[in-house]
Amino acid sequence: MAFQTPARETAGAEARRRELYGLLGDLPPRQRPIGARTLSVEERPGFILEKLVLDINGLEPVPAWFVKPKKLDGKAPTILFNHWHAGEYKLGKDELLRPKPGNVPSFAEDLTARGYCALCLDMWCFGERSARTELDTFKEMLWKGQVLWGMMVYDTLRGLDYLLTRPEVDSARVGTLGMSMGSTMAWWAAALDPRLKVCVDICCLTDYQALIEAHNLKGHGVYYFVPGLLKHFTTAQINALIAPRPHLATAGNRDELTPAAGLDRIDRELRAVYQSLGQPNHWKLLRYDVGHAEPPEMRRDILAFLSERL
Repeated sequence: MAFQTPARETAGAEARRRELYGLLGDLPPRQRPIGARTLSVEERPGFILEKLVLDINGLEPVPAWFVKPKKLDGKAPTILFNHWHAGEYKLGKDELLRPKPGNVPSFAEDLTARGYCALCLDMWCFGERSARTELDTFKEMLWKGQVLWGMMVYDTLRGLDYLLTRPEVDSARVGTLGMSMGSTMAWWAAALDPRLKVCVDICCLTDYQALIEAHNLKGHGVYYFVPGLLKHFTTAQINALIAPRPHLATAGNRDELTPAAGLDRIDRELRAVYQSLGQPNHWKLLRYDVGHAEPPEMRRDILAFLSERL
């Protein structure tokens, strides 16, 4: 995997990216050609929706949604959107199109209304790829030397490769965001690929050790677990690979998936990293009096951060 190192980041960041990527099991080559078919183009209120099928891993097709504003003048800032888990295996990429509780619009509506394009892939075991269960897929991959999370990360990075070929996309203004499983994917992908200029993770910046201490490993599906990871990285150390690029994390104070002690530790460590790189304002952790949820005020803060940083 070819890594691109941004100016002035933590010492040894490129080597650490290679180390992190190397923990993800046997992955397909990054250099294989990408194929894309457009199955349909649909006009929705406020945006255009394209249904795609991507050939990015050589193993199975990857359905995806691409949305863009109806009136697009030149190249646009773009979001690589990562869908959540929530046990909603049939949902997958459709989360991009679904409004949230509390009268919160879909991200497709909110992003395109502000001039952004967005891409969302069905991850392994989700959406149109949900014919096989998560547990069966995890076990089979383990036998083959693969890691389910690694294969998800691989597809996400290859989705970015595809995104950067789109004529609508401003390659200098591509960010990533997601909630829950999508949040974890956002900070992993941004840590591994400096082409992602901004990271927004929603309700899943989980400190691994704090989760162990809270006895809540059951809160995550098996997709989440990477063999040997804790021998090499803490959550904060992965996220330090995003610095000094802008990074917003949002969390609920009553969210059992992000224990408060872990959020405190990550915040403390990342503040120090960003300060050392001369960009203390590029890291922000916002906490709300909610559980595992995205209330309207959180969405407002996310959109404001994107407007400022992307």
